[in-house]
Amino acid sequence: MAIPYFFIWWYTRGWAFFVHQSIERGTHISEYFSILDLFKTLFRPFRQISANERGKGLQGAVTAFLDQFVSRLVGFLARSVIIIAGIIVLFLYLIVSIIATILWPFMPIAPIIGLVLAFMGVSL
Repeated sequence: MAIPYFFIWWYTRGWAFFVHQSIERGTHISEYFSILDLFKTLFRPFRQISANERGKGLQGAVTAFLDQFVSRLVGFLARSVIIIAGIIVLFLYLIVSIIATILWPFMPIAPIIGLVLAFMGVSL
């Protein structure tokens, strides 16, 4: 009696729950890498405490400009690497999720197919 309920759940609420969880995991991956936040702050300085040119004259202003430029360059490079890594992980997860969603309906009958193939003599 429980087997028909399993199949009813598997092909209705179970499938919808699986898709919902896949979307939630994708959102979590995006938030883990902070992809949107890193895009917003792409050209901000990287952990720069201060590069203040007040009272230092022309040499101080040039030094402060170079400090800020190098800090922004390092920040851009570090954020770019993290953004690219996050997009790659998100893309790979998307591919795996799509394949898993397509294969979802066949999972309950996979053991039966495996047994039939084994009895037929099919091997890897």
